[in-house]
Amino acid sequence: MGVRWVSDTVDETMIEDFERYIDERFIRSSGPGGQNVNKVSTAVELRFDVHAADLPDRVKARLLTLAANRMTRDGKLLIDSRAHRTQAQNREAARERLMALIDRARQEPKPRRPTRPKAAAKEQRLQSKKRRSAVKALRSTRRED
Repeated sequence: MGVRWVSDTVDETMIEDFERYIDERFIRSSGPGGQNVNKVSTAVELRFDVHAADLPDRVKARLLTLAANRMTRDGKLLIDSRAHRTQAQNREAARERLMALIDRARQEPKPRRPTRPKAAAKEQRLQSKKRRSAVKALRSTRRED
């Protein structure tokens, strides 16, 4: 059946509207860059205000669940990028990760249909347990002296 999408999805115009909910901070980064690392602030700390953003409530709820470990106390989503040597590349990487996360939150989870094990599967499991039990019983034979 596949993934169902929320009817009120995030489109390109909404992505441009997210700019006012994004706050970026540039900090010194570790990693590749040589001496440049010690002089230039290339790492990006992107903060996205989920509660204030123009997203449907269902998408916001899923986004909060997906990114629970990345949320700050004041309810902002924190994305850190320091993989690249330049500030522009780190900034782009952080924004791509934000959009990917929002895109994942847009996907409605497929409802789970409860199932029961078939009779044959139950029988097979019980037979397996009986065989295992018999093997273990043979190991603990008592000696009569």
